[in-house]
Amino acid sequence: MKKVLLSMLVAATAAFAQYTSEASGAPPSEASPFAAVLQSEGVKISGSNGPVMEFWFVKEMPGGATAPEENATLTEVPHGAFLGVVRFPAAAQDRRGQQIKPGVYTIRYSLFPIDGAHLGVEPQRDFFVLSPVAIDQDPAAKPSYETLMKMSLKASGTPHPLVLSFWKEDTGAKPGLTQEGETWVLRTKIGSTLVGIIAVGVHAG
Repeated sequence: MKKVLLSMLVAATAAFAQYTSEASGAPPSEASPFAAVLQSEGVKISGSNGPVMEFWFVKEMPGGATAPEENATLTEVPHGAFLGVVRFPAAAQDRRGQQIKPGVYTIRYSLFPIDGAHLGVEPQRDFFVLSPVAIDQDPAAKPSYETLMKMSLKASGTPHPLVLSFWKEDTGAKPGLTQEGETWVLRTKIGSTLVGIIAVGVHAG
């Protein structure tokens, strides 16, 4: 009950806060192993107290998945594919309300499992999984589900990985940051693919 109330409080706080997005500079030095595959410019989201997060995505969306997954919007992307890096200048929260410590993290593609523990989390199963950049330095790697979860647990310090919900956007959607209910959604391109990312907001379930 306390967890649900806390999630509702955080979501309400996010709903009243105002956020903006703008172009960011070059990727941070911590992301140098990925320099060849990252876009030269990122996107920064800021709140009333300054920058909240900065994303730098890959120049081309990875492909090559052989078996389509149920309720996935990016069926061509293989599990574990490297999608970019994200920097948090101050403590933040992931989609589950877990604390994200300041620092730089890799972003890899995953799908939440089809099990009773994840019912109603999101309509789609696509997720960013965040891992400390210090232990994830190969952009060509495609770690298994188990390996990726272990990597991300080193970032969360809890029994659950750090995650951000995202999906492939419908044709006609426009890039930018918008408030949608109690969340803020960033629409931006990974390669030529427009995606939506829940950048601010906690799942209250």
